[in-house]
Amino acid sequence: MRRLTIFWSIVVKDMRTYYLKPPNVSWGLLFPLAWTGMFFIRSGSGLESVMSLLPGVAAISVLFGTTSMLAVTVTFEKKNRSFDRLLLAPISLEVLMLAKTGGAIFFGVLNALVPMAMAAFLVDLSGVAWGTFLGVVFLVAVASAFLGLFIAVAVSEVFEAQTFSNFFRFPMLFLCGLFFPVAKLPVVLQPLSYLLPLTYGVDALRGAIPEAGGGTILPLGLDVAVLGIFCVGLFTASLWNVRRKWIA
Repeated sequence: MRRLTIFWSIVVKDMRTYYLKPPNVSWGLLFPLAWTGMFFIRSGSGLESVMSLLPGVAAISVLFGTTSMLAVTVTFEKKNRSFDRLLLAPISLEVLMLAKTGGAIFFGVLNALVPMAMAAFLVDLSGVAWGTFLGVVFLVAVASAFLGLFIAVAVSEVFEAQTFSNFFRFPMLFLCGLFFPVAKLPVVLQPLSYLLPLTYGVDALRGAIPEAGGGTILPLGLDVAVLGIFCVGLFTASLWNVRRKWIA
């Protein structure tokens, strides 16, 4: 119970202190909103065009929301040395890192609902498998949060974290199947697509939104399994980076 209380206190403190910082508002809120609006306006109001965009823009909203949150919270904690005080709390490093990323994961899931809410005014979403959709969005948010944590620990300033994050985020925009199917990418780029967690997230979301069209690349279960592997791998790498940068 004490660990749960500490966990929740850290999550609430981060949300109150950092989540309305200008970098979070611009990259975590306004950018995904503008991105979604741009695609929906471009596609018009047709059912097929709007639905085909939903998996991609939902995944991108999660990616930018979570990584932007971690870029601010972790770098401020590191710069102000307040993380040193958190290390004194009676809680393991694993639980502490889950607490630092918990708010970002929650924020990322909410971010994914923004394009869905916008699409609801244009098309009928009754065919969406919401259970599968939310489960996949959660896995994408977890993987993105751990990626953001790994990046943020490696730098010392917020603008550095945002810039470094873009090194990973923008290639994902073009390689994850958002603009066109992975199968239509140049042969030399296709292997890179399968090294990105967002590729599996977009593919699984297409399975959760049958009206998106285009079909899935892999079975839904395999997409979910690979996303789970990415979550475990990125969390392990993040813990290694934290121990190397902050504790060693």
